[in-house]
Amino acid sequence: MNITREQISNLDLSVKIEIVENDYAERVAKQLKSYKQKASVPGFRKGMAPMGLIERMYKHAIVADEVNNIIGESLYKYLDDEKLDILGTPLANDEKTGDIDFATAKDFTFYFDAALYPQVELAWDKVDAKLNQIKVTPKEAEKQVEEIAQRFGEFKTPETIGEGDMIYGKAVELDKKGEVKEDGLSSFISFSLTQVKDDEQKALFLGHKAEDKIRFVANKTFTPSEIEKIFHMENADAKKFKSEVEFTLSGISHIEPAEINEELFAKVFPGQEIKDAAAFKKAVTKDMEKAYNEQCQILYVNEVRKALLDNFTAEIPEAFLKRFIISRNQDKDVTPESIEANWAEKYLPSLKWEFVDNELNKVGSIEPTRDELLAEIKNILRPNVQKLADETDEQVEERLNQTAESIAKDRQNLGQLIDKLSSEKIFKLFQDKLNPEVEKISIKDFTEKAK
Repeated sequence: MNITREQISNLDLSVKIEIVENDYAERVAKQLKSYKQKASVPGFRKGMAPMGLIERMYKHAIVADEVNNIIGESLYKYLDDEKLDILGTPLANDEKTGDIDFATAKDFTFYFDAALYPQVELAWDKVDAKLNQIKVTPKEAEKQVEEIAQRFGEFKTPETIGEGDMIYGKAVELDKKGEVKEDGLSSFISFSLTQVKDDEQKALFLGHKAEDKIRFVANKTFTPSEIEKIFHMENADAKKFKSEVEFTLSGISHIEPAEINEELFAKVFPGQEIKDAAAFKKAVTKDMEKAYNEQCQILYVNEVRKALLDNFTAEIPEAFLKRFIISRNQDKDVTPESIEANWAEKYLPSLKWEFVDNELNKVGSIEPTRDELLAEIKNILRPNVQKLADETDEQVEERLNQTAESIAKDRQNLGQLIDKLSSEKIFKLFQDKLNPEVEKISIKDFTEKAK
């Protein structure tokens, strides 16, 4: 057997494998002997059929199997021995190989196309991203405290609509004469009175009870984005919806905010022993800043990765990759034509992301290790693990370890956790590599930037 390669371009290779009869003869003879012992041929006792007959019946199929086995073994050994960094797996070049007749031929020549992994250089010097940091204002913290009190409040069903109530009912669109519009909007809707734009429109609803009919003009009462959500419309339709609506009230709900006291503090921050409103507000502020700054880190990571992608200049073997995608895809809709049509917008950006991530892994591992994954699972589980009667701390920890090990076995269900840990590792890598300038911004400015 002889294996040679030809460099077609900087990245594209053609691998030629020449197999002669001596390479497979011993294997085939062994298989034929085994077939003879097991074959049940009409007219002969089991295992007694002449070898000539067995060869005529099975030899060409056995030759084909053994030649293919030799190809599989030798091709990957050759690539490994030559220390070639191959992209994907080699693809058979049927055009150059031509038709193979295993029944008559003794020597065979096969051709395979392969491609080297692109030489990617990350353009760190082209990255100009700032790391945002958010300082929560006292007013924002106070608003969050109010929302927390609302979230932990008591649910009630008042008889009449009051400030901030949630309203349910049937809405029908009216025509210019004030009659129900034929083929107009008709749906059950729900909304909070806080979504109504101004006091004049809000006054149309206050004090009404179940079964009352309330008429309002949609675009005077709600913003287009609220109309889109409340009436379940497409964005373009919501912007044009200016009709009068008759709303038949069917139900009201109200949440009485929880008192700002130690009972609420314990529910929101268990184990922290917060005693007064000032300490609670401080804890809420810290919690908000932590959550927002985690989002800032994600935004920073995305901006750096985008800069690295925008400045990706490595040559890639496009023709090979297009063939490779088809060879690995069972979807009938994935054809050479569809790949060509979607190459620039769909496939190429995705491949570049993969190449960038592969290079990042060389700089510093961005994949969570098993130990890191187990530690994070235990951190999540620990607050809910109760110590059983007569159980030692060591036994509790062992039970926690066993549970974490069991969960970690099924990585398919840990996608979000793996993404979280990976994102944290990428952020640390970028932070160490780029030492970014920190820019303090408001929640409002960050929200706009994140869009």
